[in-house]
Amino acid sequence: MINRSIGLNRWDWRTPSSFAESVRYGESVGIGYAFVPVNPLAIWDPYVLMTAGAATTETMRFGPLLETPVLRPPAVAAGSIASVAELSGGRAMLTYGIGDTAVRWLGKRPARRAELEAATVETKALLAGERLDVGAVEPAWLRHARPAPVWLACSGPRSLEMAGRVADGVFLRVGTNPANLAAAMAAIRTGAEAVGRDPAEVSIGVIVHTCRSQDPAEIRAITRAMAAGFYEYAPALFAQAGFEWTGTPIEELKQQLWPDFHHAANLVAAGGLVDFLDDEIANSFSFHGTGADVAAQLQSVLDQAPEIEIVVPHPVPMPVRDEPRDYVTWLGEHLVPAV
Repeated sequence: MINRSIGLNRWDWRTPSSFAESVRYGESVGIGYAFVPVNPLAIWDPYVLMTAGAATTETMRFGPLLETPVLRPPAVAAGSIASVAELSGGRAMLTYGIGDTAVRWLGKRPARRAELEAATVETKALLAGERLDVGAVEPAWLRHARPAPVWLACSGPRSLEMAGRVADGVFLRVGTNPANLAAAMAAIRTGAEAVGRDPAEVSIGVIVHTCRSQDPAEIRAITRAMAAGFYEYAPALFAQAGFEWTGTPIEELKQQLWPDFHHAANLVAAGGLVDFLDDEIANSFSFHGTGADVAAQLQSVLDQAPEIEIVVPHPVPMPVRDEPRDYVTWLGEHLVPAV
């Protein structure tokens, strides 16, 4: 039987101390993973926050969600997460991804697939204490190497296949549609088998945008904004599920919001731009509704992909910056029992 946990990357960010208290409370209601976004302009240094949180908890595991080689080279990321692993007694993991909002805020481009693959391979080697030929006088090696799994967060089929080849674990960012979940798992298996890995060695997590609204109009708009966000970055997910984009071209719509459909300041307004998306499409890329509704939707995902170990219900809209406890409590009441 798989030991599943709920993870969250929305906490009290006001100070490192308030973050530590926030994750301590999260541990008390059964949340197993405290993830920290990486955005130098918006949030305290993630590795400082994780260290502070580890000091106040006993079982909570920590990791950036997500790190990117565009902002932090593999040697730096490896050294930082090894430090957290040491200070937390081994309760650390690292997740790489393209970067999304953080890199755009800095005027940089998201990481490419080849960069993510190279960063994952190099980081794993450094954390294992291996010596790497980097063209310097001597091989590079991490003198304080500590074990920590290196994951990738992916949406597209080629990225998922790459993750199956090189990552310790993969966070699926494909929504909840059965066809997309099945295709994602198949891509990971294909990648693993291509290099002689047992696919069962690759741990699986899932990140799903979660709207707790009780207002049908708000749910209608936000779920459509989430669906549009997936089409914006991974249009293959629409094709796999048999969906068609029948409205205004996405490139035209993107000129009306910033930075994208997933992170727009007004998600209801963003969803209004894509009201042409039908209910089936809207319901295929997020959790939404009451606690019981979301728990049932989560159970459906777990039935389709029983390999899932970590579920990250990403709240949309984002909770008020200094008042996330309500959402943490809600997770403890409704979703912790579901896993």
